[in-house]
Amino acid sequence: MTKRQFSVVICAYTEERWEDILAAVSSVRAQSLPALETLLVVDHNERLRERLTREYAEHTASGAVRVLANAGPRGLSAGRNTAIAVARGEFVAFLDDDAVAERDWLRHFAEGYDDPRVMAVGGRTLPAWASGRRPAWFPEEFDWIVGCTYRGLPPGRVEVRNVLGGNASFRASAFDAAGGFATGIGRDGDKRPLGCEETELCIRLSGALPGAVLLIDDRSVIHHRVPAARERFGYFRTRAYAEGLSKALVARSVGSGKGLESERRYTSRVLPAGVARGLRDAVLGRPGGAGRAGAIVAGVAVAAGGYLLGTVRALRGGATFSVAPIERVGSTRAGEEGEAA
Repeated sequence: MTKRQFSVVICAYTEERWEDILAAVSSVRAQSLPALETLLVVDHNERLRERLTREYAEHTASGAVRVLANAGPRGLSAGRNTAIAVARGEFVAFLDDDAVAERDWLRHFAEGYDDPRVMAVGGRTLPAWASGRRPAWFPEEFDWIVGCTYRGLPPGRVEVRNVLGGNASFRASAFDAAGGFATGIGRDGDKRPLGCEETELCIRLSGALPGAVLLIDDRSVIHHRVPAARERFGYFRTRAYAEGLSKALVARSVGSGKGLESERRYTSRVLPAGVARGLRDAVLGRPGGAGRAGAIVAGVAVAAGGYLLGTVRALRGGATFSVAPIERVGSTRAGEEGEAA
């Protein structure tokens, strides 16, 4: 069996997450399946890039940790594309800069690629609340608001339409077939809490390779820090609205059939069940039940408003994103070398 070799990509943009970034890198270096390399991409912040370069100077010579400047426009998508272009691994995994991976994270990813049809494997992301516990009003069905796995996703190792970008892996060859992450969509630090860049990529990948299989394996676990500001309803509302805007862009690009395929089940089955559960908890006197039911209703309404506005903007040509092919220069692939396990 060929040894699976992963390039792990961590995109960073602010020194305020310094300790988080160090913890993320440490969790990668502690993997039971060692990563071939860790690529730290800094998004147009020269001071942070220089500081990280000094921090990991002793690992740079061996190539174990490489610090890169985002070579494209500001934003998460271009940062990821910068890393993809130089990644040396047969597989490319992505970890948020404010998350830590459990020890067997990469090993479980690797197992999914035993099937040659599998082009992407995602994992399960658990929230690490700054306050120490989930706010009573915050519904698990909306954990995607804080970049985490939400209630309603099937358990185990299952086939999905798309993986979630902060805890995901792809065959490097997937980017040859489909291109990289679209720029003009997704996050730009804390300025634009948009999303869906991984959704758009995965739909595009499935179109480029009709036989491709995309999986989520919930044994590949990371813990994602949720700062106090994101535990508040104001952020919940803003992020839900931004998701609606992003979904409109994706639907405009790939069609509403594929673009909203998973969302239809989510809104017709998962969310009504969540409202009913919250109301039942309220009747039984359990804390936060009414708040969770109300938050679900508000979240749907705000996201729908964002989707409608985003659709109008897209129709008028005022909202666009672009996809460029990835010119990969990392030519030393584990799979091509046939390195024995």
